[in-house]
Order: sequence, then C-alpha cells, then structure tokens
Amino acid sequence: MVGAENQSMILRFWVAAAIILYAHIGYPLWIYLLSRLRPHRWKQAEIYPSITIVMAVHNGAKLLREKINHLLNLDYPPELIQVVVVSDGSDDDTEQILSGIKNARLVSILCPEHRGKASALNHAITRATGEILVFVDIRPQLEPTALRQIVSNFADPSVGCVAGELCLRIGQHDAGTKAVSGLYWRYEQGIRKCESLADSPVGVYGGFYAVRRSLATTMPEGLILDDMYQPLSIVRRGFRSVIDDSARVWDIWPETSRAEFQRKVRTLAGNYQLIQKAPWLLGRSNRLRFQLISHKLVRLVVPVALAALLLASFGLRAVQPYTAIFAAQVAFYLFAVLGLVWDPPLLRRITGPATAFVLLNAAATVALFVFLLRPNSLLSLWVKQETPVEERSAQAA
Repeated sequence: MVGAENQSMILRFWVAAAIILYAHIGYPLWIYLLSRLRPHRWKQAEIYPSITIVMAVHNGAKLLREKINHLLNLDYPPELIQVVVVSDGSDDDTEQILSGIKNARLVSILCPEHRGKASALNHAITRATGEILVFVDIRPQLEPTALRQIVSNFADPSVGCVAGELCLRIGQHDAGTKAVSGLYWRYEQGIRKCESLADSPVGVYGGFYAVRRSLATTMPEGLILDDMYQPLSIVRRGFRSVIDDSARVWDIWPETSRAEFQRKVRTLAGNYQLIQKAPWLLGRSNRLRFQLISHKLVRLVVPVALAALLLASFGLRAVQPYTAIFAAQVAFYLFAVLGLVWDPPLLRRITGPATAFVLLNAAATVALFVFLLRPNSLLSLWVKQETPVEERSAQAA
C-alpha cells in the first residue's frame, strides 16, 4: 500500500513532470501537427518597395564603418534604400564615425543620453521614409540577396512582419554553448517556423526582421524585447508575422557558457518585462495568447517544476520506478556540471545537451530575480560587454 504522504509526493511528481513535458515536447508537437494539418501559406513575389534599414548602436565603433558599407551595398536598388543609424548615448568613436560618413542615403541620429534600444528604435522610426522598415543589429551579416528575399513576402497584403533566418557560425565553443547554438537553436527555430506556418510566431530574431512602416508602433521606454513587442503588436491589428528561411543572416553565438548565461538572463528577464509593459498580451485581443503562454511563459515555470520533480523522486527513492528516475536525474545533473567544469571532448555529445538544459533553466531562475530587483529599468542588460574572443569572432564574421 502507498501511504498518504507518498501519494502526495506522487501527485507532485506527475504534476511537475507534466509541466516539463508540455513545455518541451507537448506544445512543440501540437504546433508541428497544426502546421502540417492546417498550414496557412502566404504569397511571395519579386517587389521593390522603398525600404529604411534601421540600426540602433551603443559603442559600436569597431564594427560600424564596415557595417554601414555592407548595408549600403546590398543587392537592392540603391535609390530605394535609406539607412538610419541611431547612436544611443555612445561614448566611444561611434558618433565621430557617423558624423564623418557623407552619404545622402544615410541618416545619423545622435542621442546624447543612453536610453536603451527601444528608445533608439523609436527615434529611427520617426525619421524613416521607406514603405518597409528593416531592423538589423550591428554584428550579424546579411547575405547579399537577403534584403530582396525578406521584402518579397510583403507581396501578400496579410503579412505585416517578416523575420529572416539566423545561421550560426560555431567556433571554439565549449560543450554547453555548442549545444545551445546547435541543437537548441534548431529546436527553437523549428517551433517558430511551425508557428509561422500555422499563423504567426510569438517572437522573431531581432537582428533581422522587417515590418510595414504603416503598421510600426513606438515601443515602451526601456523595453528589452522589441523583437516580440513589435511583431505581436502587428498581429494584434489583424496581420500576420512570418519567417522566411531563405532570407539568411549570419552571426556567431557567445563562445563560453558564462556569456551565453548572461545573454539568456537578459532575454528571459525581458519576458517578464514584456508582460508588465504590455498586459494586453494575456488578453483576448492577442490571438496568439495560447501560443505565447505555451511557448514562452510555461518555460519560466520549468525550473520550479524541475526542483519539485527532483525532491519528489528523492522522497520516493525507495519506491520503483522512482528509484531509477531519481538516479537518472542525479546522473543528468552530474553530466551537466561535468560539462561546465571540465568539458571532456569524448563526452561532449552527452555533457553538451545536459549543460545547455541546466544553463537555460538556471538563467530562467536568475532572470526572475533580476527583473524583481530592477522593476523600473532593465536598460543595463542591453549593453552586452563582449570578451576579446567574441570581439574577434564578430569582426571575422
């Protein structure tokens, strides 16, 4: 007979397991089936509307000159391209570089005070003249035809936002970050593409996406996740957000677990902030509410569910099959720690995914405390301090 105490622990065990399985398997499987059974494809055609490429920069002097030259020479009619670059309170040579570039197609906006990416993008939107706004980051490199390809999706009048495909260069990454930039990123992109085919993704890659200027909205001050707020605001107005995996952009992931941990804390804290600043996302006006909760918000609860699962299986360790389940969890976490402190090449296929999973869930836990301790501003999280290795990698890209 199973005692009342054991019954309570069994219930906690299976509730926790259900949350974890739904977040990482159940919802992805559901959205995959929906995208295959009821796909909503959209029209693509070669069109050439005027475009404004928008880029916010804080202390980007090392890459800025080359980046502007890259953007002005993409495969698109030059007379239809405007580039707006906003220096968000830079204190390096960014402003001098912008002031020294004389090109009629370049608009430079110099903001003396560091107010964050959302504020910088808002300034750029007010100066944009193109029919289509293309948001880019300073580090990623667009393929020559990426601009034409992403714009082609606006031939469908129902499409209001289009995201490109992020392709990652993997260098001397440790086991955890290699798994995040490889296995996890493919998994995440697969979910987004299924959401795009079913209706619209709840978020896009912020380093390369485009919107109709007529639908663009100014964003709340201090917002971290413009790449969720802007597309979801467009969806709220009855349009679609889609992903075009042939519009490719290249970047390199952080090479160390520490750098990846910091990046994930920033984006996950941004999820909490997004709901705080845009509570309508949980209301009926957001037709992607179920997807948002399932894809983003349930994952924030997973660390608690993992802890509950471990404690419940520990309490049931004398009862089968929980003995084996507890042992499997202990082994999994040991492999995760091994990947962090040693990174043995022969065991990378095992330690890498385990380390990545633990790293992502630890970041979700820290993100909550970061958000709670910075209730009024997450501004400092936008300014990512790169290590020398990452700077070299970015320049090489």
